[in-house]
Amino acid sequence: MPFLGQDWRSPGWRWIKTEDGWKRCEPSSSELEEENNRLNDISHAVILDNDEEIYNADCEFASKKRKKDHFRNNAKSQYFYGEKWIYVHKESTKERHGYCTLGEAFNRLDFSSAIQDIRRFNYVVKLLQLIAKSQLTSLSGAAQKNYFNILDKIVQKVLEDQYNPRLIKDLLQDLSSTLCTLIRGVGKSVLVGNINIWICRLETILLWQQQLSNLQMTKQVNNGCTLSDLPLHMLNNILYRFSDGWDIITLGQVTPTLYMLSEDRQLWKKLCQYHFAEKQFCRHLILSEKGHIDWKLMYFALQKCYPIKEQYGDTLHFCRHCSILFWKDTGHPCTANDPNSCFMPVSPQHFIDLFKF
Repeated sequence: MPFLGQDWRSPGWRWIKTEDGWKRCEPSSSELEEENNRLNDISHAVILDNDEEIYNADCEFASKKRKKDHFRNNAKSQYFYGEKWIYVHKESTKERHGYCTLGEAFNRLDFSSAIQDIRRFNYVVKLLQLIAKSQLTSLSGAAQKNYFNILDKIVQKVLEDQYNPRLIKDLLQDLSSTLCTLIRGVGKSVLVGNINIWICRLETILLWQQQLSNLQMTKQVNNGCTLSDLPLHMLNNILYRFSDGWDIITLGQVTPTLYMLSEDRQLWKKLCQYHFAEKQFCRHLILSEKGHIDWKLMYFALQKCYPIKEQYGDTLHFCRHCSILFWKDTGHPCTANDPNSCFMPVSPQHFIDLFKF
């Protein structure tokens, strides 16, 4: 039975127990191994006097290079970890040596299945967006590969069920801008891996962007009650529950009635009061032609200057007593007398700040 060793420095190699002890499995196919063996037989059969050692070294180098290329081409087969919780240690102790990095936490926590949960989808996408803006080069090679594999699953999910494509477009735009800057400044910044791999990743991102821009919303056939059949006060109540101005504008494009409700001044005033303080209003007052405050324009003006409040259906939580990072419904075994008092929700930015030393 294969054993997956979990080392704090990497996701771990794949080992198999044999009669001679534990042996590590190489990430290559049987065809690749046969080709390498055939090449090695040829290299041993050829005698080149003084150049024999150089020739054998070249064959060994070519063999290793083909293994690397084969492993890179099969990047989508990267193993996804699904741990329910991880211990966040920032320094060495008698019990634990080393420290937990952002890349290790990203590799080990179950983000792959989290994107299938509609409550956690926006949270994971926001976390990937923050990593793309500032922390991409701090990830290890395995974490970067895992990052793009999860991003691939997110894009495919959006293309299938058409859920929140605007959020993914913003993520891909930030990621492509970061990669363009890093590739142009190669040699000045740290890029883990071959430059050709990063160029291929950038081309993949551009392909995803093209697929999302060509995405057509399928009209669902439903003979029952639709959104347009609801009374005005219920539609208005739905709009007041939105915390994102772009969601209000998008919903207002569905029908003329929703457009009229989405232009309500009181709706945008409540939205501004929810996200921003009164002192911030005074610095960015925008008046309409009639002399009234244009709350809709003020919201988007304030959004460019100040961060808005984030709302997520479910987030990661951190136990201050045990220093454990976990998803809320995983049943973390806290040893404190009152476990609920130790738990605190972790925003995407706080998740990144946890691993800044």
